[in-house]
Amino acid sequence: MDRYIGTKIIQAKEMDAATAGIELDRSINTENSPAGEGYLVEYPDGYRSWSPKKAFEDAYRKCTDMTFGLAIEAAKKGHKIARRGWNGKNMFIVYMEPLFLPPFNTQGTARKVNDRTARFIGADKPLDCQPYFAMYNAKEQWIPGWLASQTDMLSEDWFVVE
Repeated sequence: MDRYIGTKIIQAKEMDAATAGIELDRSINTENSPAGEGYLVEYPDGYRSWSPKKAFEDAYRKCTDMTFGLAIEAAKKGHKIARRGWNGKNMFIVYMEPLFLPPFNTQGTARKVNDRTARFIGADKPLDCQPYFAMYNAKEQWIPGWLASQTDMLSEDWFVVE
């Protein structure tokens, strides 16, 4: 078999198997959790299940205490991320997906390279912008090309901004 590692953002509530069985209207196998401790889980597509406590806690952690790696995955799924350790209020990071635009001199009304960008790359060149992180800082300024410090990378106080 192949090895897998995954990240997805789910909703969960600590709930014993008996209560989860009533909530889900089906019997719950407690073979892997004899005490019946676990979590009711709801996935992004709406599917709901119950997970034994140890299996759940080995696989998930709250979106309020994430590692940088988990925060990156959340950002790549379209969520704003931030650290509790930052001094500024309302600061966050976003993942900017790759952007490909046709040249400035292209006919038509579809999105294309603007004149500010064409001034540097040429009116007849398409834009091939690779992905990057951008920060919205405490001064309400948009900062493209944000880079993480070693402290940012090793901290476990990252969270998903609601």
